[in-house]
Amino acid sequence: MSTEEELLSVDYEVYGRVQGVFFRKHTQSEGQKLGLVGWVQNTGAGTVQGQVQGPAGRVQQMQRWLRTTGSPQSRIAKAEFRNERAVDKLDFKDFKVVR
Repeated sequence: MSTEEELLSVDYEVYGRVQGVFFRKHTQSEGQKLGLVGWVQNTGAGTVQGQVQGPAGRVQQMQRWLRTTGSPQSRIAKAEFRNERAVDKLDFKDFKVVR
């Protein structure tokens, strides 16, 4: 059995009061704190979406954070996760805010 944890990639979209409340900045900060890579951006529909990649356990921690915590001023209605899959290598070098 390998001691190396499986790498996961998952797309996410967060609904609620998530724009204009530093949600992207806090998402980037949380991702970096957990040692994850990916991106986050606002959408025209008033949601925040992105992709996160890294060790499975940390990706799951980030999913929990996106579902329940967010930025201090945000009000999360729901978070959806799609395209969860194992990856052989990370597609990103860091965690970016996309404008």
